[in-house]
Amino acid sequence: MNTVHHHDRNKEWAVGTVSKLSPMNDPWDPIGSLKRYGEHRLTSVEMTVAQVCNMRCEHCAVGHTLIMREPNMLPLDLMLKKLDQVRDLETISITGGEPTFHMSTVKDYIIPILKYARERGIRSQLNSNVTLDYARYEMIAPYLDVMHISFNYTNAMDFHEVGFVHSNHQISSSVTGKWFDQMMENTRKLTEGGLLVSAESMINYRTHHKLGEIHRLIDEMGCQRHEVHPMYPSSFASSLPVLSIDNFRQSINQLLDVRNKEMWMLFGTLPFYGCSTNPEDHTLLKRLYEEPNVTVRNDPDGRNRLNVNMFNGEVYVTDFADIPSFGSIYEEELDDIFNRWLSTHPLAQSVNCHCPSAACCGPNLLVANMYYPNVDFMNRQSNITLG
Repeated sequence: MNTVHHHDRNKEWAVGTVSKLSPMNDPWDPIGSLKRYGEHRLTSVEMTVAQVCNMRCEHCAVGHTLIMREPNMLPLDLMLKKLDQVRDLETISITGGEPTFHMSTVKDYIIPILKYARERGIRSQLNSNVTLDYARYEMIAPYLDVMHISFNYTNAMDFHEVGFVHSNHQISSSVTGKWFDQMMENTRKLTEGGLLVSAESMINYRTHHKLGEIHRLIDEMGCQRHEVHPMYPSSFASSLPVLSIDNFRQSINQLLDVRNKEMWMLFGTLPFYGCSTNPEDHTLLKRLYEEPNVTVRNDPDGRNRLNVNMFNGEVYVTDFADIPSFGSIYEEELDDIFNRWLSTHPLAQSVNCHCPSAACCGPNLLVANMYYPNVDFMNRQSNITLG
């Protein structure tokens, strides 16, 4: 295990070199920049541009923040200035709520930010449920690299039960059924037009036994990538049944047995590590490494990524762990906030590890607290060698 050190740098940045996204090139994975620089650097910035959404998914990681009427967002020029100051920026992500809910957000914020990314030579991702009219997605597509959608359904009734369980008023299944059909049709159009659509599925109490069927529908829509992440208790999902590590392991193996091997499959936030003493974990990790077109992404939160709330300028280091705002873009540069997190916060130090032989740079904080509460990852060594 190698401890990752971090230090200040000057603030100048250079335009990035853009290459095709593929299983061999995932710039959102913090291990790439860790290998390149020998330390964690801020290479990814996520921006929350919506606090409204037409859905209320039971697994939503930000469900508690959703509101009916949004305040004004901070000036676009301020956000672009803050991105300018991030010297090593390689990727941006735009999220919500539903970022495309208001057409004014699409025109006044999303498209200008995506154009900025293209001009600077950095990669972009938009997190959307793509259930609204196709015109707004068609406007965005020419400037976007990855459309990221959530897909945890085998049919329209699944969509109704999962996607609207927390709605504050009754929505009929006939209405949600139309949205389900529109989501699938919009996805097909986007993939047929050449946009990379990455469909994310959560492994949870609803999905763990039917991931193969979910994968089949994702394949039928033409998605070029299927992301799979275990669901952990956060926000709306905090009261849902939690699967055991054994359940996660079994579900992943079953999905690997039936998947389309031509499709890129990306697994993330897994609770399996090379430093585990469980031989079943080692067997699964080796299978994931050896399977064609399968990648395991290290957790970006707090390692190479920060989130900026575009409504108040608050900066967060992680989506899930119970860590409050760590700074404000009105007061500091993003690089400085990131440096301060890595160098001073005890939680950052507790998982600031790297095992090159396992291609691993430590656990997600929520996963560590939930499944490994008494484990000191800083004093563990990898028990496997991949590659």
